[in-house]
Amino acid sequence: MPRNMSFALTTEQIRNRTKTVTRRIGWGKLVPGDIVNACVKCMGLKKGEKPEKLALLYITSVTKEPLHRLMSDAEYGTAEAIKEGFPGWTGRQFVEMFCQHMNPVHGVATEVNRIEFEYV
Repeated sequence: MPRNMSFALTTEQIRNRTKTVTRRIGWGKLVPGDIVNACVKCMGLKKGEKPEKLALLYITSVTKEPLHRLMSDAEYGTAEAIKEGFPGWTGRQFVEMFCQHMNPVHGVATEVNRIEFEYV
């Protein structure tokens, strides 16, 4: 049974299939070949509520990298922002948004899991 992964901040990108990469604090035990349910929200559900499933995702790659890599390599950062579902954004803009919502302990030095996936 696939685990549920929340995409509350990028629900539309999952719905329209423009997101192929996600960065997570945690989820380090995923391996290529795993399948997860992309959901709108997985935690904080009221009694009787079930997660709204958006898609099945096939994990193709899981690597660790510091957030600042998206800022220090502008070309890489822009390409990754597109894969995250934010065309027109720079890597810096993506990292700023990520830090605002996820509040990583070490800021842009935080090492996160970069998870690449395909839609099943």
